[in-house]
Amino acid sequence: MNFLVLYSTIEGQTRKIAEAVASHLETLGHMVMLTDANQVGFVDPGTSNGAILCAPVHIGRYPSPFVHYVHDWSTVLNDMPSAFISVSLSIASADEEEMSEARNYPVKLSNETGWQPRSVLNCAGALKYTQYDFFKRWMLKRIASAEGGPIDTKHDYELTNWTEVKRFVDDFSQSLIKQCDLAGE
Repeated sequence: MNFLVLYSTIEGQTRKIAEAVASHLETLGHMVMLTDANQVGFVDPGTSNGAILCAPVHIGRYPSPFVHYVHDWSTVLNDMPSAFISVSLSIASADEEEMSEARNYPVKLSNETGWQPRSVLNCAGALKYTQYDFFKRWMLKRIASAEGGPIDTKHDYELTNWTEVKRFVDDFSQSLIKQCDLAGE
């Protein structure tokens, strides 16, 4: 099967997640087109059997190029098997209200764009203290401290649950294979 893995990234963690998704799909024997929504010229998702889109949430929003792509291609994405990996530090929070807010970001994206992915994974990203400016490092250290998270700003911390990502990809690809088998394709 052919898969489109389209992502948008700000600090690089979502790219790393998308690359892991693409790599895992390839190990399962699928062909994959990995594309950055921030640099996309014209990628028609309809040329694939399925699509997995990945985007980070920063300050309560997904990156504009990603949102525009999803809006422009929502009809095609809705007519095919598609899945979404929403990347947010809030999903790793100990605060249920913050986790609930993080789970609601994909719903807001659907309302804004019309895209209704068949599967959604809310996935933690990374604290990349060494890449932040002073203010962002200070702010995220404060948040992490209140959450009981890592606060040594000399190091970066990856919070992504790779087992969960792999299971999500397995489940999505298996459902697509099953759907094609039932349709006799």
